[in-house]
Amino acid sequence: MRVIDTHFHWYPRSHLERMCAREGYPRAERDGEGYRYYFNNGRSHISLPAVWYDLDAGLAAAEEAGPETTVVCTTGVLSGLLDQLPVADAAKIAAEYNEELARAQRDHEGRFYGTACIPLGETGAAVSLMEHAVTDLGLRGVNLPPATGNDPIDAPRLEPFYARAEELGVPLIVHPTDIVFDEVLSGYESGLQRSLGRLVDSSVTILRLIFSGVMERHPGLKIIHTHAGGLLPYQAGRIDKNAQIADLPEPPSSYLKRTYVDTVAPQELTVRTALEFYGPEHVMYGTDYPCWSPKKALAVLSGVALTQPEEALLWHGNAETLLGIRAG
Repeated sequence: MRVIDTHFHWYPRSHLERMCAREGYPRAERDGEGYRYYFNNGRSHISLPAVWYDLDAGLAAAEEAGPETTVVCTTGVLSGLLDQLPVADAAKIAAEYNEELARAQRDHEGRFYGTACIPLGETGAAVSLMEHAVTDLGLRGVNLPPATGNDPIDAPRLEPFYARAEELGVPLIVHPTDIVFDEVLSGYESGLQRSLGRLVDSSVTILRLIFSGVMERHPGLKIIHTHAGGLLPYQAGRIDKNAQIADLPEPPSSYLKRTYVDTVAPQELTVRTALEFYGPEHVMYGTDYPCWSPKKALAVLSGVALTQPEEALLWHGNAETLLGIRAG
């Protein structure tokens, strides 16, 4: 049986080199065989060793873990960084990035699928770029950042973007970044930010989509929340108690359960909680490679005691339905 890893990272080296050619921020610098990617006006950076741009190594690691694997590549912590550029520059670089993902998808047919980088600084440009990425390039999702420029992700001007994403039936992928909370939770060798800040980042993004009514106005919108739903499954009761939004006909948790999550959680209890809260029809296999080992991800799942129907949904069925792909 071929499985689908819905949470896999790879960055085209051409994009990293492109960012090295920039003088302002965000930009990249070579660091040995890898890169440092600077943003927030140079106050923050992400280290990217060579494994991040070596797609052959990533695909090999997936296969070596056991089952034959099809991977779905997301922008991960780079989501939203291009919104720190002027709109025209951001759109051009994103278009180049998406072309590289589409090329990899063609070169590794059936084994690799890409998802689009879409800067949101100007709504019309974002819609056009999304339409091209999905309808022309065949990319299978759109990466949604926590914020866009100086605007939150629920800014009213983005309503046409969400409406078009709903029409296209393309999933929006919410992955943590270091844009918002990196400075607040600095220190301790990034232990605070990576352990907590990134989950706050993605969880706040999801709640903004709910509280603002985006999910109510667009019931067909498909949203993927990585890392087993971040902090939200554990605080759903508190959210319903404290966030009684006048314009929402349902409690926030009912919208929350419409989202999809992955199994990127190094703890059996977290995966079991995701299955119970969201339901097995909304949970998908993921490894977070190269941040986490596919072998370790599989080891956690081996202790969850999945039923056969749950296995079929989690390993490939849900991803096939949501992303429109086949596991082979």
